Order: sequence, then C-alpha cells, then structure tokens
Amino acid sequence: MKYKDYYAILGVERGAADGDIRKAYRKLARKYHPDVSKEPNAEERFKEIGEAYETLKDAEKRAAYDQLGRHRPGEDFRPPPGWDHQFGGSGFEDVVDLSDLFAQFGGGARAAGGSRGGARGFAMPGQDYEVTAHVSLEDAARGTELAVDLSAPERGPDGMLRRVPKTIRVRVPKGATDGQRMRVPGKGGPGVGSGPAGDLYINIHLLPHPLFKVAGHDLYLDLPVTPSEAVLGADVEVPTLAGRVRVQVRPSSRAGQKLRLAGKGLPKPGGGPGDLYCVLQVVTPAALSERERSLYEELAKLSTFNPRGHFG
Repeated sequence: MKYKDYYAILGVERGAADGDIRKAYRKLARKYHPDVSKEPNAEERFKEIGEAYETLKDAEKRAAYDQLGRHRPGEDFRPPPGWDHQFGGSGFEDVVDLSDLFAQFGGGARAAGGSRGGARGFAMPGQDYEVTAHVSLEDAARGTELAVDLSAPERGPDGMLRRVPKTIRVRVPKGATDGQRMRVPGKGGPGVGSGPAGDLYINIHLLPHPLFKVAGHDLYLDLPVTPSEAVLGADVEVPTLAGRVRVQVRPSSRAGQKLRLAGKGLPKPGGGPGDLYCVLQVVTPAALSERERSLYEELAKLSTFNPRGHFG
C-alpha cells in the first residue's frame, strides 16, 4: 500500500497537540478550499488535507495510524501483522489507499462538516480580523465611536471573493484601558459555505497624554509646588479629566508625596471610577530677583534644618 504522511500534509510534528492540528487544518483548508483557492491543485490538496485531519483529530484513528511507523510519502509498504483483523478482516493489497484503510476504521475521511473528501456541505467560520485603535485619554474617559477601515474579502455576484475597502463603526465604551482587547462578533471575514462570519478584534492603545500617566483605571499627575508651598502648605488648583479642582497641600510636604483625589480617574465598566494621584514635585525657581536672593540667604542663616543629618 502507498504511505501518506498525514503530519507532513498538515505541516505539524508527530507529537503535535490536538489544538495545533486543528489550527493547522483550518489554515490550510481556507487556503485550498475549491470555492476560494486559485491554486491549480486546490481540490486535490483540499481532499488530502481533509483526509489527514479526519484521521489525526480522532484519538483512536491517530493511534492506529501511528502504529504504521514512519515511511517516505508515496513509499510502498506492508502494514504490521494483524492489521487485517483490526480493520474488519478486509486484507491488504498494494492498491489499497490509506484513505480507504481509515474509511473502514470509522466511516471514511471527511472534511469537517462535509461529505467525504469533497467541498459540498463544507462549513468554516470566516477569518478573524485584528486591528489596533489609537484612542485619546479624553475619549477613553467619556467613550467614543471609531471608524475602523479594513480591506475585507467579499463575495461578488459571480461567487468569487474580492478584497474591497470597508469601514466599520464601533462604539468604544467609556473607561477603555490601554491594552484592552475588544471583540466585535460577526465583523470579520465571510464564512465559507454555511459557516458564520469571523470576528473583529480591536486592541486599544491609549495615546500619550501631556499631563497624565495611566495605570489601569488610575491616573497620575506630577504636581509642581514651590519650596514655600511645600513647607508652609498651600491651596492649589490641579487639572482633571472632568475639569479643574482645588487640592490642599499640607505643611511640611515632601517631594514624591501623593495626594489622592478619589473618583477622578478613568471610569470602570460596571463600577466606580479609578482615582487620580497627584505626585508632589518641589520645584526651585530658575532665576531670582535680588530681593528673593537676599531673603533666601537670610533664611539659610536662620534655619537649623539639616536634610543630611542622617549621614552622621
């Protein structure tokens, strides 16, 4: 009989997991399906791929196939002794094909959802699409609508698939976060046969903001204060995504200290918003007037504060 290397046909290793075999089959079946493929040997390859998958996806058939050992594709070989009993006492001759062998083992090699080796009745989900959407922080906070441009295959009046430009409008709910992956069902490629359309996946990427840094649904803002504001305390105005608010800087505040503004971060789906953290940054003036310099010099003479006292 003639040997066929089903693993090589699907392009997987002999120890491949079931998921890898299924993934390889779906990829090749899309490529060689006679309804869509331009390959000259598409129908023959499609039947061969379906035959290989039908055998390897079934644990019992796969185990039986593995018992045949390793041979070169197309090589004549004789199956192990006793196989004629295992396969219903039919016996083996050189003209027997592996597809016929496994037909005896469980109903014939068929492409998933279709008739044996053929394309009729074949159903396969359409291709999933994946795009990256760049969203401003303000739009993420209030929600927005995106226009996603795709080059998608569509079936024309003649039944042939062509790639045409296509725009899909998608609503992004408020509170979308950086790296979030959104699924839009049925907006991917068209299904083959009676298969459903694929899905559209949108990866959210938040654009950098000039003021705020994002951590999940929380926001961080560097808040500059003068040395006197840090020492004496101050009432200062800070921006938020919802407008400006006033916060109290307590006396003797330190650089790096955080002031929490509850509920001023990004909205959370189904829950309350995150928080805004103002991180104090003590900033010194780049230039001093003569009077300012004189006062700083007087303060330096009067002050007993030693920031390096812990050095010993």
